[in-house]
Amino acid sequence: MAAIDQINDLKKRMGQAIIGQTQVIDRLLIGLLANGNLLIEGLPGLAKTRAVKAMARNLDADFSRIQFTPDLLPSDVTGTEVYQQTEKGGEFRFEPGPIFANIVLADEINRAPAKVQAALLEAMEERQVTISGTTHKMEQLFIVMATQNPIEQEGTYPLPEAQMDRFLMHVQITYPPVEDEVEVIRLVRGEEIASGGNTAKERPEPIPQDAIFTARSEIGQIHVSDAMDRYMADLVQATRTPGALSEELASWVEIGASPRASLALDKCGRAHAWMNGRDYVDPADVRAIAHDVFRHRITLSFEAEGNAKTADDVVTEILKLVALP
Repeated sequence: MAAIDQINDLKKRMGQAIIGQTQVIDRLLIGLLANGNLLIEGLPGLAKTRAVKAMARNLDADFSRIQFTPDLLPSDVTGTEVYQQTEKGGEFRFEPGPIFANIVLADEINRAPAKVQAALLEAMEERQVTISGTTHKMEQLFIVMATQNPIEQEGTYPLPEAQMDRFLMHVQITYPPVEDEVEVIRLVRGEEIASGGNTAKERPEPIPQDAIFTARSEIGQIHVSDAMDRYMADLVQATRTPGALSEELASWVEIGASPRASLALDKCGRAHAWMNGRDYVDPADVRAIAHDVFRHRITLSFEAEGNAKTADDVVTEILKLVALP
């Protein structure tokens, strides 16, 4: 079976577990295919954790969940050296932490103190951890999907801007429409009835990891024209020099996006094009993922916050004002 068919099968299976969140499923798959880490934000009960679990359940991959709390220690994430007695005497043995998995769900990452966040983000960036002078590599398939609740402030430790920048995309989950909420009620009711029965429903074979690696190889061959390269660079540059587009936009932006935004636009744009069956990137691919790429990389001014403007408003205005290739 072709890689695109296997990824579409994975998307279909996730859609059966997550009702009315098609865009979120697309973003999770893009993050997986682009080999990047995701920050998922949404109000309580909007299936942030369920979405990640649905992906992991249908992939032939190791999954771990870390529930972040204020008393968590870095070693609780990365692992630690354990002293044990052997026939040759005492020795230290490394016990891997939950970070050593293919798909890691960092639940409520903003509830952990800075040391723990730094330990996780080091593993995300370097794809390795160092314990007692020894470096331990992550698996070839390794992705961190972190969730956070935007409304809780007490007992939380917001991620610094520089650390937020390390996430490939910042995905937001919103309330589903009422029609989809009816389907959610029926889905969960059906799951409860099925779990109470004596016969377990047979699950289909999980999607193999080779499908992900094949897809990444094919995405690497997606054609990106010189004009598209310039368009992506122009979008990033517009966040840094908004005054060149409009005075109003200049009053909204305090700090623009870093070069990581350009790289993210390229990676996610190619993955988006591949998922839509094209072997080239066009402006629609870049515009489709622009908000998710820029959302956490733009620092708003006090004036923008006072006027209830958001980073999404800034990105929408930039997409209107920057000329298409």
